[in-house]
Amino acid sequence: MDETILDVVVIGAGTAGMSALREIRKRSERFVLIDDGKWGTTCARVGCMPSKALIEAANTFQRRHDFDAFGIRGAESLRIDVQSVLARVRALRDQFVAGVRKVSDGLGERAITGRARIVAPDCVEVNGRRLRTRRIIVATGSEPVVPPPWRALGERLLTTDTLFDRTDLPARIAVVGMGAVGAEMAQALSRLGIAVTAFGSSELLAGTSDPVVNAALLASLRQEFPVHVGAPAVVSEAEDGSLRVSNGRQEAQVDAVLAALGRRPVLAGLGLDALGVALDEHGVPAVDPATMRMGALQIFIAGDANAQLPLQHEAADEGHIAGLIASAASARRFRRRVPLSIVFCDPEVAVVGRRFSQLDAGDVLVGEYRFERQGRARIEQRARGVLRVYAARGIGLLLGAELCAPGGAHLAHLLALAMERTLTVHDLLRMPFYHPVLEEGLRSALRELASQLPPCSESDLAGCGPIGADALE
Repeated sequence: MDETILDVVVIGAGTAGMSALREIRKRSERFVLIDDGKWGTTCARVGCMPSKALIEAANTFQRRHDFDAFGIRGAESLRIDVQSVLARVRALRDQFVAGVRKVSDGLGERAITGRARIVAPDCVEVNGRRLRTRRIIVATGSEPVVPPPWRALGERLLTTDTLFDRTDLPARIAVVGMGAVGAEMAQALSRLGIAVTAFGSSELLAGTSDPVVNAALLASLRQEFPVHVGAPAVVSEAEDGSLRVSNGRQEAQVDAVLAALGRRPVLAGLGLDALGVALDEHGVPAVDPATMRMGALQIFIAGDANAQLPLQHEAADEGHIAGLIASAASARRFRRRVPLSIVFCDPEVAVVGRRFSQLDAGDVLVGEYRFERQGRARIEQRARGVLRVYAARGIGLLLGAELCAPGGAHLAHLLALAMERTLTVHDLLRMPFYHPVLEEGLRSALRELASQLPPCSESDLAGCGPIGADALE
């Protein structure tokens, strides 16, 4: 293999790398896939899947607080076995990883375990071997951000790369960082009976930028555990051997810290600095989102490694783009999907299309709906949260939305589909909404938007307005 010029070398066997590989194998057998040993993808090993297994257990246990409202007695006798919860998380995680490994295990000598380094635009070194190749795809993924002083905490420092390997959890945990991962894990751990205190340096939580949505989320989370935002947190040793976490205004004594400060691309030592391309202060080069190409070189960077859209479905798309262009050697550009991000806290948080902070207030209309009064949400004991939908003034084109709402993941997908098809407020109001469903809350927000637009004709069902009774909306 050393003497053969390969068509493509893929570095990294995560979601982006596997997606690229799928396209490459349609066109060539002259490739290798290199991974540093973490086969199984970030999503399956330490991300989407194990985290959702933990969240599901936590939310199921949390439902006991609603039992009395439904006339179900005896909730006070229920208890949570955290060790069993974590054992199930690990078992499911291992099954998901095994499913992913089947793809790479069938590659034989074309799957190489080792640390890769790009020594030239057409050459990759791994395990002392140099592989000549026409094109290179970098899909090395990301790793948790951990301040260097915190590494001295040893086992008292948790990240999502280590949390799901635990067989038990300490009684008190500080979650530092309230982005998507921090919000999800803080709430889940609290619902499992851990005494959680959360700290966030930003006033905004879980990727939101709309202050109305953010306020609803913050109020909801604070009903379950302390959340301190607006200042960075510092960790120090307490006299009794515990940890003290403080942001200068509030502090907590805990047994462990979960660092949820985001993730950064794994690019160190890869050799990008010797390729003559400009790197930012984090060592990340500029990458064309329509081609995944790095400058004028035949090198493509996909997935979390390019620091653009660190989401699983985006990584799959980027791997597809990189794999197709690299293996087909064709000059093409891809139109990317409507942005969609979802945070699986309760209520669910989502940002679809253009976020609030990206809009010009003078050109945009806002439709808002609060779920406290929504019939189906009240029936389900989930009546909290807010949905905000943004549309272009005058024409009603749907531009974006932010929400913290029950069933938020489903509402977000409906809105993403509508925006992908460039629908207007009236277009979506012409669609059927069944009763009683949570999606009726979206219809109410759309109706508020429609009231700010030129009216449709009387023979258009998009003009069917609210009846004015909560039970019917």
